[in-house]
Order: sequence, then structure tokens, then C-alpha cells
Amino acid sequence: MKNTITIVGLGAGDLEQLSLGVYRKLKASQHIFLRTKEHPVVKDLIEDGIEFESFDKIYEKHDQFEEVYNEIVQTLTVKAQDDSVVYAVPGHPLVAEKTVQMLLDLSKEGNFNVVIGGGQSFIDALFASVGADPIDGFQLLDGTDLTLGDIKMNQQLIIGQVYDSFIASEVKLTLMELYPYDYEVFLVTAAGSKQEKVEKIPLVELDRITEISNLTSLYVPAVQELDKTFKQFSTFRNIIAELRGPNGCPWDKEQTFESLKKYVIEELYELLEAVEEDDIDHIIEELGDVLLQVMLYAQIGEDEGLFAIEDVIESISAKMVRRHPHVFGTVEVENAEEVVANWEEIKKQEKPSDTQPSLLKNTAKGMPALIKAYEYQRKAAKVGFDWPDVSGAWEKVWEEMKEFEVEAENGNDTGRLSEFGDILFALINVGRFYKIFPEEALASTNKKFFQRFSYVEKEVRKSGKGFEEYTLEELDHFWNEAKK
Repeated sequence: MKNTITIVGLGAGDLEQLSLGVYRKLKASQHIFLRTKEHPVVKDLIEDGIEFESFDKIYEKHDQFEEVYNEIVQTLTVKAQDDSVVYAVPGHPLVAEKTVQMLLDLSKEGNFNVVIGGGQSFIDALFASVGADPIDGFQLLDGTDLTLGDIKMNQQLIIGQVYDSFIASEVKLTLMELYPYDYEVFLVTAAGSKQEKVEKIPLVELDRITEISNLTSLYVPAVQELDKTFKQFSTFRNIIAELRGPNGCPWDKEQTFESLKKYVIEELYELLEAVEEDDIDHIIEELGDVLLQVMLYAQIGEDEGLFAIEDVIESISAKMVRRHPHVFGTVEVENAEEVVANWEEIKKQEKPSDTQPSLLKNTAKGMPALIKAYEYQRKAAKVGFDWPDVSGAWEKVWEEMKEFEVEAENGNDTGRLSEFGDILFALINVGRFYKIFPEEALASTNKKFFQRFSYVEKEVRKSGKGFEEYTLEELDHFWNEAKK
């Protein structure tokens, strides 16, 4: 039948693995195309007088697989316009065959038909070769396009397309981001055939094996030990669920949204401290503590039937795509200022309101006062409620300082508190004009004070005397030394 491409599988190994139906189809066909002739069964087909044309020469023309696959598909569709053709691929047509999927997609346009003629996959033979049971769960992955996000360590992995040492090296480096370097894996070549070869090796030696071909696959057993899967998000989630489960930790089970608030704030400040110290190990630790709070909140939400961590991830993922049309859409921007302007406009469109609530309303109630003051000023400035330049902000500082001085002399505690707050608010406004974030500035000064006062303490201890035995001038001398 014209305009028909019949796709058959050559099995994973020699002629004994080729089904009778596929063999008969090949014997009866006049126009046969092989994705590659580098397959054990091809020699037997030649001996039986079966003629074919292979696409190996296309592999030699291109550097990218996508280009190879596109040309193979284009060639087959052109050939099918005049006659029916048979396209033979290794294994089974529907297992790890990109060109087959491309042909099936194109056939939906109605210009030609695709018929799947069967074949034996290498998967059954591979599981038999390594003595494993697929019922325990497995993933079939492409070695030429392997990423960390693909991998589930608690499942068996079959990684195909490991056909040369370069791909083997790339696969090894990816796996070693998660698995121990000496984790035992299996290289299986020509599974189930007379030429079958199974090698059990440490992961680190994967790219040192010389006998790798297009019939080679990698089998990675599932990881059984909990501590070897700590790098996987799913493991961390299960740990949190266990902590709040029936046999979990009494403290974790008692926590609520309200009770965790103080820990969230505490962990965030400890993270900022680690950033200030530029201590990578400390940053990793504190980021973990912040993530713990996120996961505890999500687990409480799940326990109470309100939401799960997937809802949290979906919400933030959708927001990031929606608010970055210059990355995920067609909008063009020239600088960061335009990005921020687009972001704010999209926010308005997301949450339209007839009541027009205060611009300041969405500032988080739990923010420290220093940061909240900065946010209030920033939002007010966006609608024009701001000094034309920094000189007005400076005048306000001097004005507030004089008012505080008056209240300080009058001895009015309420007035002192109020006017001192006004000074801080005015100074934060000055800093905003110079693009200074007040929390960061004060944290830097706190760190500086800690370092200098620690030096003073050290010098006092070295002298064998107590602080009370020093005058302020003497202590100030140590302070000045610390500054140097």
C-alpha cells in the first residue's frame, strides 16, 4: 500500500531474537531501510539475501542527533510518497526510538500511514541478564540527554544510548552527582543474544570500559540505604512526613502555622549571617534550615487537607513563568528596570480590585520594622510621594534630630520614643536615595562592632586585668587598634 511506512524491530541481538512475523515481513519487502546496519542480526539478513539501505551515512554527515533524525524522517516520508517502505530499527520500534515518534507525529497530518510491525525490546532480555525484576519499578532513560532531575534513586535505572566512551563519561558524571563513586552498576551489551556481555563495575570506571557499542545499555540498581539518597528531594519530603507521622517526633507533631513563625524568622536571619560571613558551608546549612521550615509548613498543610508541597511549587513556577514574559514569552526588555516595571504591572493584572486597597497593605506584617520602613517608602515613592532629590531627605533628617533633642531635654519618654523613630525613618529614606538597603547596612555595622569589640576583649584578657580596671580612654585605644 502506497504512502505507508511499516516499522519493525530487529530485536536486541542475533537472529534467534527476531520474531517470525518480522522476518517474513523483511523477506517479502522490496524497499527496506535500516536506521543502522551496526546490529548483529544484519549479517544473517544479508546471508539470507535480504537487501536494504542503511542510514549510517547520515550519522556521519551531522554533529547533532536532532539533525540526523530529521534527515532520516524526511527521507522516509519522501520515499513513502511513491511506494510502501519498511523501516527497521534495533529493539522494538516503540522503545527508545526518536525517529519512530517523529514519524508517528507527522502521520497525524494524513500525508502517510505508519504501521508498527512489532519486534522484541532489549528490556526483557536486560532484566534477565542482570537477574532483576521490573515489577520493583524502573526508569528507562536516554544516555544522550540525561539530567539529574530525571533520576529517582529508589528505582532501577536502564540507561540506553550509551554507545561510546564520551557518552559513558557524561552519564558517569551525572550519576556521580547522586551516587557514590564506587556504586556497582552493570554494562550490558547485546542482551539475550549469543554475544551477550554483562560487566559489573564501580560507577567511577564506567568510561574506562573500551568495549562499548550501540547495543550497550547501563543498568543501575535501586538504592536501598536511606542515607545514600539524602540528595534527593523526595527523600527529604518523606523524612518530614515521617517526623509528623503517627510514630514521629512529639515536637514536630505539635507544630502549627503560628508556632513556626518565630523559627522562620530566626532561620532567615541566620542565613543572612552566613551570607555576610561569605561562608559557603554555613550558607548550605542555613539554606537547609530555611527549607526545613518550608517543608514543615507544607506538611502541616497536607496533614490538615489544605495543600501540599506540589501546590506550593506549582504556584511559584506559574508565577515565575507569568512574570518573566521576556524569558518565557515574546516580550523584549533592555535592562533590569524594565523587568521590574513589567513585574509590577503584571502583579496589578493578576490581582485586580474594585476597592483599591492601600499600596502599603501588602507589606508583610511580620517584617522587621527597619525593612518595613524601607518598603513603605519605596512603595510610596513609586506613585510620586517622594522628595525630588536627596537634599529634601537630608533636611528631614536634621529636622527630626532637632525635634528629638527637644524631647530628650524635656524628659518625655513617649515623645523621645516617637521622635527617635522619626530619625530612623528619615535616615532610612536618605539611604534609599543612595540605593542602600537598611537591614544590610545595619547588619554590616553590627558585624564590624562585633569584630572590633572582640579585639578589645582579647586585649583585656591578655593583660590579666578586668574591664573595670581600664578607663574609657584606654579601652578606646584598643578599639582604634582594631580599626587599623
